Amino acid sequence: MFDREALSLPAVEVAPLLLGSLLSVDSPEGRVVLRISEVEAYHGAQDPGSHAFRGRTARNAVMFGEAGHLYTYFTYGMHTCANVVCATEGTASGCLLRAGEIVEGVEVARSRRASSRVDADLARGPGRLCVALGITLADGGADLASSRVRLELARQPSPYETSARTGVSGAGGTDDFPWRFLIPGDPTVSPYKRHVPKRRNTSLG
Repeated sequence: MFDREALSLPAVEVAPLLLGSLLSVDSPEGRVVLRISEVEAYHGAQDPGSHAFRGRTARNAVMFGEAGHLYTYFTYGMHTCANVVCATEGTASGCLLRAGEIVEGVEVARSRRASSRVDADLARGPGRLCVALGITLADGGADLASSRVRLELARQPSPYETSARTGVSGAGGTDDFPWRFLIPGDPTVSPYKRHVPKRRNTSLG
């Protein structure tokens, strides 16, 4: 069931609750349902890895709102990523949906992710997850209780492991923030990648 009160907790407490939960998205092509296997927690002004670390902007405004809504953003000029907004209003806390298993609407997801050789890769990574489910930037702000994108929390908590967040630059990507939560041994979990700073070309050629 959807539980806004549970989602109103801090991100690091909501993240384990999301593992094993179901995210469904309706579209003209059909419904696709994801069982969540990996998320990352982000916590506003106290978190150097968060989009809200430097305050409220037009881009991150949804994060400052009511828990249980979807925060979407575009990254690397090509990928949409989706987050579940959590904690109390004004806190700007959220959980990035990193990976999961497609448990309904597999054929629809396959048609959207034709490059995937195995079904475990359909939503293995935050960008792939959004493509497989059909989530776009236009879904930003959607109420996960009543929109075309809906969240049903797991009835029983899943066992989980934590690690540093993947691909996050600076202090937010260190072991001081072990806020990546995943179901151990799940084949849909994305590979961990530590952020590698881009090298500047200093050659004179």
